[in-house]
Amino acid sequence: MNEFILLAAEEGEDVNPLIPATYDIVWSAVCVAIIAFVVYKYAVPRLMKVLDERAGKIEGGIERAEAAQAEAQETLQQYQKQLADARLESAKIREDARNQGQAILAQMKADAQAESDRIVAAGHTQLEAQRQQILTELRADVGRTAVDLAEKIIGQSVSDEAKQAATIERFLDEIDRSDAGIGVGR
Repeated sequence: MNEFILLAAEEGEDVNPLIPATYDIVWSAVCVAIIAFVVYKYAVPRLMKVLDERAGKIEGGIERAEAAQAEAQETLQQYQKQLADARLESAKIREDARNQGQAILAQMKADAQAESDRIVAAGHTQLEAQRQQILTELRADVGRTAVDLAEKIIGQSVSDEAKQAATIERFLDEIDRSDAGIGVGR
């Protein structure tokens, strides 16, 4: 190259050292064209293939993410619906339990009242039976006492059973009539 500059300098031409020679420009253009052809023929298709695969993966990932998000949203809605149904069911169960409790309580009160009434009626019946038994025993005692008293007053034995029973009955009837007139007794 120095020779060319020297040769050009001898011929009297002004040579600019910053501008390359024509043959350098031609050969450089041929090399760039060959490299561009090789890059365009082999490297660019491979690069485009890799970029397309990457874009496909990204788009597929986005689509899968959107599908997963839609599925998650649908699942969330199903769970919310199931939760709402469960809440309604639990409220219904609580209300049924409350109603059953009130029914059981009312039944227990009715049973307790019936048992109380039965016990009171049995008590009245027993009281009446005891009263009748006491009245019968009193009548017998009063009758014996009246006969004993009559025997002491008369001074002789009142041994006739039929007369004795009739006398006792008449005496007790008179007592009952006098009690009824006074308001004592039953």
